[in-house]
Amino acid sequence: MKKVLTIAAITLLLAACSKVDLEHYEKITVGMDKTEIETLLGSADKCEEKTLHTNCIWGNDSKNIAVTLVSNKVTLYSKKGF
Repeated sequence: MKKVLTIAAITLLLAACSKVDLEHYEKITVGMDKTEIETLLGSADKCEEKTLHTNCIWGNDSKNIAVTLVSNKVTLYSKKGF
């Protein structure tokens, strides 16, 4: 029982530390550098480089912030799940 409670507490702490929320999303602006986004949100969970742009996602399939970068500058961004 103690082990289950410990695991539950750790899970809640990790979820509470997530920067994938409306407060952080509202701080994103078009033109921000990739380093500014990483300072705000931390390292992306997934980035996919295309020919002319890079798509990065912070979070998971159900709750995330997606950012499109061109020349390491934010050009588009969206949120899902909040």
